[in-house]
Amino acid sequence: MTSRDTTSLDPRVDAYIARSADFAKPVLEYVRARVHEACPDVEETIKWGMPTFMHAGGILCGMAAFKQHASFGFWKHALVVGDGSPVEGMGSFGKLSSVADLPAKRQLLAYLKKAARLNEQGVRTPAAQGRNAQAAAGGPRRFRSRTARQCHRENHVRAFRSEPPSRISRVDSRRQARGDARAPDRAGGGMACGGQIPELEIRKLLKRFQRSVSSVRITGYSPKRSSHAVCRR
Repeated sequence: MTSRDTTSLDPRVDAYIARSADFAKPVLEYVRARVHEACPDVEETIKWGMPTFMHAGGILCGMAAFKQHASFGFWKHALVVGDGSPVEGMGSFGKLSSVADLPAKRQLLAYLKKAARLNEQGVRTPAAQGRNAQAAAGGPRRFRSRTARQCHRENHVRAFRSEPPSRISRVDSRRQARGDARAPDRAGGGMACGGQIPELEIRKLLKRFQRSVSSVRITGYSPKRSSHAVCRR
């Protein structure tokens, strides 16, 4: 492995490589060395439990080791390597069992430098670009329809609030004339305004409570019966 600045190395990555399978250690060490060779300013970290390399504020690439294979892939795989034919396993080059499964050193360094330039230019992944275009168009259709329903309800609320006070007072006077206790007391503020509850409303509530209590008969539990306490009206 080539010499490099030890301050850019993350000890967590060292521990990850140390506890990897024997066949995976040379692969991870080789990939790590090539990343630092192509991009000296790269930063190491652990994301999703796997060693990840950061550059220019974004993810550059990552590697991982499993029981029977290792993997290495670019965050912007489609822009760096291209879609091409699908590979087996995760990563840009499929399942790796040795360094020979990786591209040649010259080609791998070219990929790494290209990925670094994309990060420096602020180029986003195709998926992120699609989300940005969707947001610029007004967001997903289901969110746009939901917003339309909200606007429809808000229009109803505005129409109700813009109702002339004279009409509201006429409706309240009609309710009071026929003895409707639900009509708010404009002078005293009513229940909604923090006023006192009308006496007629209190009487109605008491009668309703008395009827509900008198119509309920509770039967106790008896060991001889299989049913528990039952509330019957």
